[in-house]
Amino acid sequence: MTVFVTGGTGTVGRSLVARLIAEGNNVRALARSAGAAASLREQGAEPVEGDLSDVRALVTGMRNVEAVFHVAGMNEMCPADPSPMYRANVDGTRNTVRAANSAEVRRLVYTSSAVVLGERKGEIGHERTEHRGYALSHYERSKSLAEEVAFTEAGAVEVVAVNPSSVQGPGRATGTGKLILDVLNGRLPVMVDTNVSIVDIEDCTEGHLLAWRHGSAGERYVVSGFSMSARDAVDLLARVIGHDLSVRFIPAWLASVGGGAGAVFAKLRRTGPLFCGEMVRVLLHGHTYDGSRATRDLGLEYRTAEDTIRRTVSWFASEGLLR
Repeated sequence: MTVFVTGGTGTVGRSLVARLIAEGNNVRALARSAGAAASLREQGAEPVEGDLSDVRALVTGMRNVEAVFHVAGMNEMCPADPSPMYRANVDGTRNTVRAANSAEVRRLVYTSSAVVLGERKGEIGHERTEHRGYALSHYERSKSLAEEVAFTEAGAVEVVAVNPSSVQGPGRATGTGKLILDVLNGRLPVMVDTNVSIVDIEDCTEGHLLAWRHGSAGERYVVSGFSMSARDAVDLLARVIGHDLSVRFIPAWLASVGGGAGAVFAKLRRTGPLFCGEMVRVLLHGHTYDGSRATRDLGLEYRTAEDTIRRTVSWFASEGLLR
C-alpha cells in the first residue's frame, strides 16, 4: 500500500513514517530541502521535492496513493511576524486538501492540535467542547483556522482529524520537550504551576494509524494520554532520575510581569524572548484534555505517565543531552 506524508522529518512525522514503513507500506513524503530528502531516503521513504505552497508537487506525490497524512505545520510562540505560521498551517492545509481532491485520494488524516478545542480555564477539553471564543496564541488561532479549512475543503476526500496534546518521548528535544530538558539540566529554576496534558510519541503515532483505519470522516479525535499539574510533573521527573530538582514555583502575577519584561528586553537585544506575554498567557491558562474517545472509538491504548517520562529521560541520556 502506498501513502503520502507531509512533515515527514518532524517529530511526529518521522515516527509515523517509520511505523508506516515497518508495517510494509510504501511511503512518499514531501521534502522541501535536500537535507530533508536525504533524511527521508535513509528511513526508506521516497522523497517528493516541493513544499506546501507547491500544489503541483503535492498532486504528483499523491497520485495513486491509498491515503494522505498531512502532518506538516509550524509551531512558534511569540513570533515577531506570525504570517509565515498562518501560511504554513492554514494555506498549506488548504493546498494539501485541494491537491488530495485533484489526485482523487480517498482518505486524508490531518494532524490538528488539542489547542483548537478552546476549553475555558479549568475545563477539561474534549471533541465536543464549546470554544471559549478567543485564541490564546497565534499558533492556536492558525491551527483552528487550518482545521476548519481541512473539513470545509474536504470535498470527496474523507478527512479525519487527530488532535494531539503535548507530544513527548524519544526524539523530542525541542519546544515543550526542551522545557523538560531544561528542568532536568537546571536551566529552568523558576516555573508557574499549571496543568499540562501529554501524549507519548508512540501513542500519537498509533492514534494516526488508527484514525486512518477506523476514524469517521468529518470527525476529530483527541489523543492525550495523561494530565497533571506542573508540580506533579517535576516530582515525577525527580523520582525518575533519583534526586530532587531545584525548581521554584512563582505566583501568576509575577509570571505576567516577567513575561512582559522578557519581551521588552528581547526587543532591546533584538533576539527572541525566553518568555513573552503570549507564552505566559498559555501557561497560566493551562490545559487538561480528555483523550478517551480515541480509546473507545479507535481502540487506542495509552502508556502511563511514568513510562513516557522514563523513556524520554533515557533518550535524553543516550543523546548526551543531560548534564
